[in-house]
Amino acid sequence: MTQNLDKLPAGSFKRITIDSSAAERISKPSLSFWQDAWLRIRKNKAAIVSIVILILIILMSFIGPMLSPHDAETQTLTHANLPPKVQGFENLGFWDGVGNMAGTDVDLYELKKVDTYYWFGTDGLGRDMFSRVWEGTQISLFIAFVAAIIDMVIGVLYGGISAYYGGRVDDIMQRIVEILYGIPNLVVVILMILVMDPGIMAIIIAITITGWIGMSRVVRGQVLKYKNQEFVLASRTLGASNNRIISKHLLPNILGIIIINTMFTIPGAIFFEAFLSFIGLGLQPPAASLGTLINDGYKLIKFQPHILMFPSIVLSLLMVAFNLLGDGLRDALDPKMKD
Repeated sequence: MTQNLDKLPAGSFKRITIDSSAAERISKPSLSFWQDAWLRIRKNKAAIVSIVILILIILMSFIGPMLSPHDAETQTLTHANLPPKVQGFENLGFWDGVGNMAGTDVDLYELKKVDTYYWFGTDGLGRDMFSRVWEGTQISLFIAFVAAIIDMVIGVLYGGISAYYGGRVDDIMQRIVEILYGIPNLVVVILMILVMDPGIMAIIIAITITGWIGMSRVVRGQVLKYKNQEFVLASRTLGASNNRIISKHLLPNILGIIIINTMFTIPGAIFFEAFLSFIGLGLQPPAASLGTLINDGYKLIKFQPHILMFPSIVLSLLMVAFNLLGDGLRDALDPKMKD
């Protein structure tokens, strides 16, 4: 091998030099925490599909009643129990207004001489189900987002104060939490109904009393984890105030956990409202929510399945989408999952 190298002409070799500045250069672009989280959540197809579904449902809850030519509260008894009928679908075999009467499939729109279309059909009082489903979705989402705000305000403040100050303050605050945690939500709702009329306000007050406990415990655990770490101790040594330590050091580190738990709080609140309305402890007729619509529909499932089908589909999509989005955010905001 040495003899072969000796036979090569002079100048065949070039000196290779390494630029130290280029060797230490970071080729990967510098990204903030939220930019990196967005890049990771974009790779999660289920989370992206869930975001699209949630945006569509939220938009339809506001513009859906305006798209329909029929009002959600207007009762037209001659149009009662009509199946769904959409213009242009008559010849495709579905959404054609055909229903079962005495074991025979007939066009109920022609039979009742109805010259208009009901996209989701009508209920037993002749009210338009399309408008009622989207108005009910709007109310269910309103209660869910109120529950999320309560979690983020009361739960975060209570858990953060309890953990940060510790000692006797923590002992007293946690004993209060243990007392409230032992009271079932259903008992609280029943007590609220005894004091006030069933409705949105009773549900919101019940959520306000006990709904924030889970968030406070999570926040307390995270603050206990971070408050004695080196970066917090260094900030305290340099004379930083408690407000600055909480706002600049603790809160940014637990913000991801707060967002994740909030995303799981929303579907829980939607289901809680639907459950209460279904058993008659929530909203009362003629007010519409997903729970009240499902309660009306299951009684007629054999004869008018469309009354149950559409609110159940919307409720299922909301529950699945929020949970999948919560899973995606948990992966995206968890530093341990970083590539």
